[in-house]
Amino acid sequence: MEKQKKMTVPVFTGVDSEVFRRDIYPMRRPVVLRGVALGPCLDKWTLEYLAERGGMCGVKVHVSTVPQLDFRNKNFVYRTLPFDKFIQRAAEKKHPDFFLCEEERYYLRSLGEDVRKEPADLNKQFPDLAEDFHIPEFFEPDQFFSSVFRISSCGLQLWTHYDVMDNLLAQVTGKKRVVLYSPQDALHLYLSGDKSEILDIDSPDLGRFPEFVKACRYECVLEPGDLLFIPALWFHNTLALQFGVGVNIFWRHLPAEKYDKKDPYGNKDPVPATRTLQALERALHILDELPPDYRDFYGRRMVLRIQNRTYCSQQDGAARGDSDPES
Repeated sequence: MEKQKKMTVPVFTGVDSEVFRRDIYPMRRPVVLRGVALGPCLDKWTLEYLAERGGMCGVKVHVSTVPQLDFRNKNFVYRTLPFDKFIQRAAEKKHPDFFLCEEERYYLRSLGEDVRKEPADLNKQFPDLAEDFHIPEFFEPDQFFSSVFRISSCGLQLWTHYDVMDNLLAQVTGKKRVVLYSPQDALHLYLSGDKSEILDIDSPDLGRFPEFVKACRYECVLEPGDLLFIPALWFHNTLALQFGVGVNIFWRHLPAEKYDKKDPYGNKDPVPATRTLQALERALHILDELPPDYRDFYGRRMVLRIQNRTYCSQQDGAARGDSDPES
């Protein structure tokens, strides 16, 4: 049986903003950065400190009885807890107090003050904790979009998806496994919007998803203090190997006007892409006026034209390292 090709995400140490912008950022590939100064959070963010400084403000969290969260089918519920209580529960393996079952798992993705309009900002939602975390100066200040607090129970796994903005995932406490897939493997991931339908990437149902073996798997384990650079459009799936606390920093890679201004999460497709997909749907409806054999013929011509106009060349992929992970 064909097996999925596996690569290790490269690790760099001692990277400053100049080296990142000059040597790493233009490659548009995920990398793990070690030794970047993140501030006193690495020493301070114990359970007791987080609970005390985070306070009793209510936070909306995902609660699940299973380890693999499925956003498409919503196999979890949302519940609100005081932050200090949430921290306590998320770190427990069994809970004397629970919503669904004593072994339920928790996940927090912090939100803006107005969840429909404002992106998450650690400085606004958790100002006392934000003092301890230093955002690396790897991009211009006016490119900043959001800083998202992420906290999860041990064993919790998030669905495979892509984001339309570049981001840094800073692991402050605990260990986390991250699996990534190149944008050029999108056709093998069985997409539904920005998410893959394949929930279990470690033991996939190849009867339902036979093309998945053709996707190249990039993998790393983040230790406390590590930063993972995830370029826009790279698919990623995270698994908390321990109770973990992290901060996700998103910034605009494209000009600001290319993004949907009504998108507080930063995960809606860029405006030109959205317009193109809408135009494609209209074109396909028009094509429905023809018999099946004609639709097949002109559909193939459309696919060929799209490939010729938009697909990156093999040389471009090699330049980014898609075909040689050890370069």
